[in-house]
Amino acid sequence: MIRFATEHDLPAMLAIYRPYVENTTYSFEYDVPCLRTFTQRFYDHIAQFPWLVWEEEGAVLGYAYAGAPWERAAYRWCAEVSIYLHPSVHGRGIGRQLYARLEEILTRQGYRVAYALITTENTGSVAFHERLGYVYHSTFENCGYKMGRWLGVIWLQKWLNPLDAPTAFPKKWTEVI
Repeated sequence: MIRFATEHDLPAMLAIYRPYVENTTYSFEYDVPCLRTFTQRFYDHIAQFPWLVWEEEGAVLGYAYAGAPWERAAYRWCAEVSIYLHPSVHGRGIGRQLYARLEEILTRQGYRVAYALITTENTGSVAFHERLGYVYHSTFENCGYKMGRWLGVIWLQKWLNPLDAPTAFPKKWTEVI
């Protein structure tokens, strides 16, 4: 049921993402990206990071991926994680399984810490991440404006590997699977 995403999956993933952009404050995007933009985003991520989908009977019902939270070289051992599920599968443990596989790969790649940045109104996502071992780090108050109101972002983190002195940057996900 969990597999690596392909370009063929992008329309289904974009359909899952659409209501998060259009109907919630959970994404800070104002407009749903077009398929071309979403495709470029996908390829930018998978050059280094894994992007997973949950599929049942040929239908993509959710996806999780990681990316670089910052650009400078000293941050290279940090990953930012994201997950989006079709509403019909919430509460079935799919998110937990997607993250377990994602974190396993990130750990094997050599990442030290995973960050989740969550809109303050998305209390369900905060609780989900806390159940998975993410711990509160800080809140960025009123840093985004969407749907007529100022919103904060909660920063959670989870340690994946010890903070030893690394001998190399994290490997590409394709090198550790």
